[in-house]
Amino acid sequence: MYDLIIIGAGPAGMSAAIYASRAKLNTFVIEQNYVSGGQIVDTYEIDNYPGLPGLSGMDLAQKMSDHAARFSVEPFTATVEGLSAAGPVKVVKTDEGDFEARAVIIASGATHMKLGVEGEDQFAGMGVSYCATCDGAFYRGKDVMVVGGGNVAVEDAIFLARGSRKVYVVHRRDELRAAKILQESLFALPNVEMVWNSNLKRIEGDGKVTGAVVVNKLSGEETEIPVDGVFIAVGIAPRSGFAADGEAGPDVIAADENGYLIAGEDCETSIPGIFAAGDVRTKQLRQVVTAVADGANAVTSAERYLLSRK
Repeated sequence: MYDLIIIGAGPAGMSAAIYASRAKLNTFVIEQNYVSGGQIVDTYEIDNYPGLPGLSGMDLAQKMSDHAARFSVEPFTATVEGLSAAGPVKVVKTDEGDFEARAVIIASGATHMKLGVEGEDQFAGMGVSYCATCDGAFYRGKDVMVVGGGNVAVEDAIFLARGSRKVYVVHRRDELRAAKILQESLFALPNVEMVWNSNLKRIEGDGKVTGAVVVNKLSGEETEIPVDGVFIAVGIAPRSGFAADGEAGPDVIAADENGYLIAGEDCETSIPGIFAAGDVRTKQLRQVVTAVADGANAVTSAERYLLSRK
C-alpha cells in the first residue's frame, strides 16, 4: 500500500515525484515507456523553459529523471489498463499487476492524433511519421511533407528543413496558429513551401510513401505532391481512456468532450483522492512549464487530502 501512485513520468509526473519524495510520501511511479520524459523526448529543442534555453527535449528529460533519481525515484515500466478510484483505497491496474495507494496522480500525458486519411495506417513506419526528431534523419536530401499549423508542426518543419531537400507544409487555413517567432523562422527558410487552404486527402506509395494528394478547400482542386515522407502534426489526444472511458459510474472520472480530465489549478478531479496533472487535464496552455507546475500543485492537493483522512 503506497501513499501515492503517480501515473506517468513526463514533466508533470517527474515534478510530482520530486515534490512527493520531499514530502516524505511513500510514492510509486508507473511509466509505460522505457525512457521517461513524455512528449518532450521527441522535441529537438526547447527554447521557452526558464533558465535552460536551447536545451533538447531529451536532455531536459534526462535532467528531470536525474533529479528524481536523487530522491530514489525510479519509474516502474508498465501499461495502465484501468483504475478503481471510488473507495479509500485506489487500485491501479496494469499489465504487470495491480498496485494500491491512498491517492493517485494521473500524469499520463497525451499522444499524437491521427488524420484518418487513406494510406495513413498502411504506410505507418514506412514514410508516415508523427515524430520529426525521431525519424527526420531518414529523409536527409529527400522531399517531405508536414501536415498541421500549430507549434509542433512548424517546429517539425524547421527541423526537417535542416536536412531535407524540400519541405511542404500543408495547412487547412491561410495562416498558421504557431507562435509568431516560429513562423518567422519557418518563412525564412528557402526550402520550405507552404500549401495553404488545403487538406491531406490520401497518402500513396508502393511499399513505402511516394507521394500525397492534397485538396484545396477553396477550389476543390486535387494536387499530387511527390514526397518520401509525410509527418502528421495535427494535435494531441489525452491518454485518459483507462480513467475516463466507459459508462458513468463511481470509478469514472469526469472528462470534457475531448477526453481531458476535468481539473482546475489544484488538480483535483471529480473523485476525491484522484488528481490530474499535465497535458491530460483541462487547461489553457499545455507546455513543459505548466506541466511541472501541475505536478507541484497535484502533490500539494494530495498531501491535503491524505492528511484529512488520517
